[in-house]
Amino acid sequence: METKVSTKGQVVLPKAIRDRHAWTGGTRLIVEDRPDGVLLKRVEEKKKLTIDDWAGIVKYKGPRRTIEEMDAAIVEEVRRRHARGRY
Repeated sequence: METKVSTKGQVVLPKAIRDRHAWTGGTRLIVEDRPDGVLLKRVEEKKKLTIDDWAGIVKYKGPRRTIEEMDAAIVEEVRRRHARGRY
């Protein structure tokens, strides 16, 4: 396969290559300059994190709290902030 660089510096990748790598219009690629040529790699999209991905990141030292205790603490903090004019 062969291609050429346009006067605007654009390169058309052969369809077989685009299909093999599932590169469609708008696909973002990393261009890596190497001594023997150029390497193209797809930019890895950032994974959207779920609550399960965050679980366990923040370490808590103390007694376990129930959902009711956590809810009560949130309500109390909202009231405290509201009283100070924060909300």
